[in-house]
Amino acid sequence: MIASPATITAIYRYPVKGLTPEPLSGVDLLAGQTLAGDRSYAIENGPSGFDAAMPAYLPKSQFLMLMRNERLARLAVRFHDDSGLLVVAVGGREVARGDLNSAEGRAAIERFMADFCAGELRGAPRILHAPGHSFSDVARKVVSIINLASVAEIETAVGAGVNPLRFRANFYVGGWPAWHEFDLVGRDIVVGTARLRIVKRIQRCAATNVDPDTGIRDLAIPAALQRRYGHSDCGLYGEVVDNGRASIGDTLVVGG
Repeated sequence: MIASPATITAIYRYPVKGLTPEPLSGVDLLAGQTLAGDRSYAIENGPSGFDAAMPAYLPKSQFLMLMRNERLARLAVRFHDDSGLLVVAVGGREVARGDLNSAEGRAAIERFMADFCAGELRGAPRILHAPGHSFSDVARKVVSIINLASVAEIETAVGAGVNPLRFRANFYVGGWPAWHEFDLVGRDIVVGTARLRIVKRIQRCAATNVDPDTGIRDLAIPAALQRRYGHSDCGLYGEVVDNGRASIGDTLVVGG
């Protein structure tokens, strides 16, 4: 089926893996890279073996994450690229801040996380970072795309409203029919002026069961998908193959 071009309705990056997103109006996409600053930091949940001098992919189970640590959704964070400052708030009240470029600043955030996640830790939490490394859920450097029509179908499957931010994607798009995105695996799409190659569907985990506003685990989205469709997939991963810029309101054109 040939579908009409989709339109970008929202763009997000996640400076710290597992914590709240940062909305963007536009982003430069570079071949072979994630969104700049996306999942640049992670919070280690006990010793992981991560080596900043030789950064390599580690499974998300090594870090604090919504799949197991839903209380993280109660934190509202703001990261300042120019200074490296991370500010953490709960219920609109600042509870911690620290410069992630300094040992003292990282220690301040780590002390807060040790108290906030007490009882869920396998060891002392530690902020991890390596220049150019992204703590993605997959080893490849990718960007993620969610079709909002598919989210609407999931609402029918679970019998409740579903905040699209449960899927923690980089790009949210409207205009495609529900599940049309699955037909695009292996194909190229032009996003704004950048070109992406769609490499795989995204298999969803229990993180999507957590309400991103309240931190309450109130739905069973992967199970509902499995019952209704025989899979637990929603969304796409794409690799940037040609540089360009994508902004809210830009189109996604299959094949270009």
